[in-house]
Amino acid sequence: MDQDYLQFIVNIKQKTGIDLSLYKEAQMKRRLTSLYQKKGYSSFKDFYSGILSDQKIMNEFLDRMTINVTEFYRNGKRWEVLENKILPRLLAKKKNLKIWSAASSTGEEPYTISMILSRYMPLNQISILATDIDEQALSAAKAGIYVERSLAEMPPSMITKFFKKEGTVYKIDEEIKKTVQFRKLNLLGDPFNKDFDLIVCRNVLIYFTEEAKGELYKKFSNALADDGVLFVGSTEQIFNPGQYGLEVEDTFFYRKIKS
Repeated sequence: MDQDYLQFIVNIKQKTGIDLSLYKEAQMKRRLTSLYQKKGYSSFKDFYSGILSDQKIMNEFLDRMTINVTEFYRNGKRWEVLENKILPRLLAKKKNLKIWSAASSTGEEPYTISMILSRYMPLNQISILATDIDEQALSAAKAGIYVERSLAEMPPSMITKFFKKEGTVYKIDEEIKKTVQFRKLNLLGDPFNKDFDLIVCRNVLIYFTEEAKGELYKKFSNALADDGVLFVGSTEQIFNPGQYGLEVEDTFFYRKIKS
């Protein structure tokens, strides 16, 4: 690892608590180099000076680092498994589920969970925790305004029911918005709450090193209630779930083994 990037990692950790060494180096370095070059900097040292002096640059750094690429109902077949298999099992045991959308980005994922859950209960009984490290993404999530591309995979009936089209954008239903509480959280650095029945963390773990992934699987497992479920993305299969106290319930769904 070159000294310029190494020092940048140290500086960012001291400033923000974010440990870039836990992300895959080649991918992260490439993403951040293209950003600093675009902004007219010639090294990570200069880029860090820019981050310190300009909050806008800091926000762009966080945005590039956290890879906010998401949409509603992404990989629809997996959401159907959640709706038709996982949720009925969980709800048979417990009426008020404790649910966490980890790395919720701009809100598409937790809002999707809420819309699916509304099939089973009134919206005023739904409460979902949604967290992300990126404050700009959290602000966008709270606003609940989306471009058409974000809704490309959603069933048309859900769009009609839960969105209002205004010009070229879609505003999510206010009652759906009330079901989700957004908070800032660093998955790699902050402690997790406990006893979740469902944790959804999709298309984020692929950016972490194998060591960081292992630590996260342990933290997620510890945060689940017995028989709770971790739902991961379609490129994030856990090959040794047993070592984390998990077992496969369906493809990309892992159930916490009773302790």
